[in-house]
Amino acid sequence: MPMNSILEILREQKQMQLKGNLYHATQIHFAYNTNHIEGSQLTEEQTRYIYETNTFVAEEGNHTANVDDIIETSNHFKLVDYMLDVADEILTEDRIKEFHKILKTGTSDERKSWFKVGTYKELANEIGASQTSSPEEAEKEMQKLLDWYQHLEKVSFEDIVKFHSDFEKIHPFQDGNGRVGRMILFKECLKNGIVPFIILDKDKLFYYRGLKEYQNGGEKGYLLDTCLNAQDQYQKLVQYYCKIL
Repeated sequence: MPMNSILEILREQKQMQLKGNLYHATQIHFAYNTNHIEGSQLTEEQTRYIYETNTFVAEEGNHTANVDDIIETSNHFKLVDYMLDVADEILTEDRIKEFHKILKTGTSDERKSWFKVGTYKELANEIGASQTSSPEEAEKEMQKLLDWYQHLEKVSFEDIVKFHSDFEKIHPFQDGNGRVGRMILFKECLKNGIVPFIILDKDKLFYYRGLKEYQNGGEKGYLLDTCLNAQDQYQKLVQYYCKIL
C-alpha cells in the first residue's frame, strides 16, 4: 500500500461528498464512538441522521436530547474535515488548540467565564480519579511533550500511543481532552503512514484501564492492545470500502 493512500482516499472522498464510502463511514463511526465514550446519549443512527440530513429526530420513547450532544456531534464532523486538511502537517500547540476550538465552539461550556475554548485550562481537572497536570504546569508540559515528539527521527505506532497517554495525563484543556487526543491519534497515524484507528465505545473500559496502567508506569500492553484491536477494526472498514490492505 502506498504510504499515504488512506489519507488520499479520505481527502478525495471528502471532496466528492458521496454516501457509502470510507470517508462517510469514518465521519459517523468516529463521531458516535468518541462522543459516546464521553457520555453523549445520541445513538449511532441519530449521529448518522445529523450527518446526512443536518437535522435531528428523537427516537421513539426518547423525546429529549442534550443540545451540547448535538452541537458537539456536528462540530466533530467539522473537526474531522479540518484534521484531514492538515493531517500531513507538523503537530503543534496551535494546531491542537484549534482542534479544541472547533470541537467546543457553540456549546454551553463556551458561555462559562472560566472555560476557555481553544485555550489551556484555568482550573484543575482529573481523568477518572487520577490527578493531571496543574493549570500552571499544563503549557510547559505540553511544550515538553511536543519537543520530544517533534524530534523523533521516525514516529512509530508505539510513539503515537505514548504521546496519547502523556497528553491525556496532562489533560491540558478544561474538557474535551479525550476527543482532541483521539483526533490527534488519527491524524498522526495518517501523517506517518500508519493505519489509523477509532477507539470504540464498547471498548472504553479496556481503553481507560490501558491509559491508567500506562500512565502509572504499569503494563503498557493493555493500551497498546486496545489500540491495535481498534486498528484492526478500522482496517476492516478500509478493506470493505477500498479493497486495499
